Amino acid sequence: MNTRPFLGWFVSPAGLVAVGLLAAMLAVFQYSARTYIPGTLAVGGFTWANFEAMLRPLYAMAFWNTVLICFETAVFTLFLAYPLAYALVRTSSPTLRSFILIVSVTPLFLGEVVRTYSWMIVLGNNGFLNTLMLKLGLLDRPVQMMFTAGGVIAALVHVTMPIMVIMLAAALSHIDRSYEKAAESLGAGPIRVFMTITLPLSMPGVVAGFSTAFAWTFSAFATPQLIGGGRVSTVSTLIYQLGFSSFNFPFAASLSIVGLALSLAVIALLTKAARPLERMAGTT
Repeated sequence: MNTRPFLGWFVSPAGLVAVGLLAAMLAVFQYSARTYIPGTLAVGGFTWANFEAMLRPLYAMAFWNTVLICFETAVFTLFLAYPLAYALVRTSSPTLRSFILIVSVTPLFLGEVVRTYSWMIVLGNNGFLNTLMLKLGLLDRPVQMMFTAGGVIAALVHVTMPIMVIMLAAALSHIDRSYEKAAESLGAGPIRVFMTITLPLSMPGVVAGFSTAFAWTFSAFATPQLIGGGRVSTVSTLIYQLGFSSFNFPFAASLSIVGLALSLAVIALLTKAARPLERMAGTT
């Protein structure tokens, strides 16, 4: 007797999506190994020259900038999101909990382009921050915030904040409060309880949120393109420039393949490096 009569109906759509994704990845991979013919959209025979060109300083620097921006974005997002997630889970006020949840999740309901243009208004030379600091006498002249890596990171933190808060809140909500109460009964102060009990037990959420923020940022395009203005080189902006400015789609495809492999490798390294912390959480 079949105990799961509807399993096939639920699995079939996911299977079709997986097949479509695999076919698309294979198409991109075979396109990345084709020869670029200048002046035409047609491609030539198979070659590995596109991947060999990745060793050039220009492209190597783009990959390095992307990894660095992703890492810094994930770190800043973690430090800003953890207090929000902690307050969301531990506050006893329903009103405050609702307010924190709305503020944290609202960016998910806005398009990436809308969020990016909002940050352009905030970070511009005549934007909100510069105008405010000039009126307060903190600055003599506007500070360049647009077209900088710092501006890109600030906007990306806003993009990744909701998912980080959600993951951290899920991890914190599953912590048994009796462990913390036991530590308090043994004389541990609030800081020691947090550092020895709460933080280690929430480490799975920290690792999941950090990895997700890193991967999400790695694939971001609109924010680095608009905030960076072409001066902050990332893999996604470089792919756009090669594909739609010079129509070098084979090389753009090879950049996509290498970028995907690099992001997966970095996430694997982060996960492996975090395993001792997760084991520490399991033994706490």
